[in-house]
Amino acid sequence: MTKTKVAVVILNWNGKRFLEKFLPLLIQYNSLIAEIIIADNASDDDSVDFLKKYHPDIRIIQNTENGGFAEGYNDALSQVDAEYYVLLNSDIEVTENWIDPVIDLMDKDKSIAACQPKIRSFNNKEEYEYAGAAGGYIDKYGYPFCRGRIFQSLEKDEGQYDDVAEIFWATGACMFVRAELYHKLGGLDNDFFAHMEEIDFCWRLKNTGYKIMYCPYSVIFHVGGGTLPKNNPRKTFLNFRNNFFLLYKNLPSGKLFTVFFVRFFLDGLAGMKFLFEGHFKDVFAVTKAHFSFYSSIGKLRKKRKLIKHLDVSCIYRKSIVFEHYINKKNSFVQLNTKYFSK
Repeated sequence: MTKTKVAVVILNWNGKRFLEKFLPLLIQYNSLIAEIIIADNASDDDSVDFLKKYHPDIRIIQNTENGGFAEGYNDALSQVDAEYYVLLNSDIEVTENWIDPVIDLMDKDKSIAACQPKIRSFNNKEEYEYAGAAGGYIDKYGYPFCRGRIFQSLEKDEGQYDDVAEIFWATGACMFVRAELYHKLGGLDNDFFAHMEEIDFCWRLKNTGYKIMYCPYSVIFHVGGGTLPKNNPRKTFLNFRNNFFLLYKNLPSGKLFTVFFVRFFLDGLAGMKFLFEGHFKDVFAVTKAHFSFYSSIGKLRKKRKLIKHLDVSCIYRKSIVFEHYINKKNSFVQLNTKYFSK
């Protein structure tokens, strides 16, 4: 039996409304080399019944429980035999010929482990979208940002990022990845549950010597916030805790103390900001995230020992917090490229 070239796998959890809205266009614009698969994460709406009734030809993988984004994909992809996986959110509108340019790029360069397309906002189609934009980066203290998005500042797409570029992380909203490498590295880290697990995964790929790329010739539109809105305390907890997880696992030993010393201070400032704004549940979420990290150090240490830590490319060697909030830099093009690690 011939292995599938590309498996487009949507992890669905109570997302019937998105499947109704976006699945028909995904089917219409599907590449001849791709198979569409829905991995249902134990939804309690009627997503599965809807799929069976209106899209009986689409393969459904039903996970027995909702283990979050990471475990949900790991469980599903263990049952999918393909050369490439595309991890695709259910709240995404694809465009014509969105698959082939990325696969062509990866086929020509075997050192590319993962890649993402250009991601614009579904609700404001001239703007880049928060979760990925034109490719992800982190600064020296582990704060993620994108070409096209620094914190809450979103840029309009005016062609400024229409070049193929190496990046630090590809968004989990639409990540193309070599299936062999996905399984070789153990997939996404289940302990993250959701949020930043793709950054951790991409960092592990880079620590193995592979590249992460951005391909502007593929364009999609993302709704965003479909599962947890940006102001949800649960999201605050996961983002703060998981950021510590990925730093502890992946940073070279010589940088651990300095980075964590600065991060404890900056997290304290973030907590104070939440307090002054009256977001008391977020203050609790930051505190809870720290204690969750401390209680997980033993398990994280074991994972850390399995990683060969390299000085990898595309880390911004300055503080993006300082650049944005003090120096008022609101766009990626304002950052000095000499400060990105090569």
